[in-house]
Amino acid sequence: MKNIIITGSTGMVGSAALKKCLARKDVGKVTSIVRRSSGITHPKLTEVIHDSFEDFSGISEYLKDQDGCVYCIGIYTGQVPDDEFCKITVDYTKAFASELKKQSPDVTFCFLSGMGADRNEKARAIFAREKGKAENYLIGLGFDKLRIFRPGYIYPVEPRKEPNFSYKLMRVMYKPFFSHFKSLSVTSHRLAAVMVDAAVTGRGQETMENKDIMAYGRKRRAKK
Repeated sequence: MKNIIITGSTGMVGSAALKKCLARKDVGKVTSIVRRSSGITHPKLTEVIHDSFEDFSGISEYLKDQDGCVYCIGIYTGQVPDDEFCKITVDYTKAFASELKKQSPDVTFCFLSGMGADRNEKARAIFAREKGKAENYLIGLGFDKLRIFRPGYIYPVEPRKEPNFSYKLMRVMYKPFFSHFKSLSVTSHRLAAVMVDAAVTGRGQETMENKDIMAYGRKRRAKK
């Protein structure tokens, strides 16, 4: 039975990952680190309300003895000023991953990145540049099993308020367009299922582009 820790479990992918973790028979305990309660109660779930995502040392006891991590903290480009975007994307990742590595050195760390992340850190697009920085930091920490997920457009299965017009348009276009191009998109539920499976089993390659995520999902379903 595995112990899994999740961040961002009130978001689109994180909330789906939390539900999938709780439903798995091979997961014995789920620790969710959140700013606000998800409203979910479950015998397996320990929900930790934490305010400062730049310092996790105060809750280090909850980061001990973890087998897998599903890290889904993120923000859409344009939702916050650039300096805040950089802090959420890079600084939060550094703070959490560093403390988790210290407390659970053998953990499988699954990181939600995105298509086009630039490890040269020179991209003009802030999303690509900052995700690349976060990836580089995680690689430098030396996790024994690091799994970086780079999905394209993530189709939100659950109803939600879209963050901007472009996402409203992409949601409308998903079925007639994106759903036919498996290298460009994935549903939130499928992505969550793959990330959880990788965190629990340790399977998968270090960096998974959208096509790799889809292939992993197909293989996983075929084994059932």
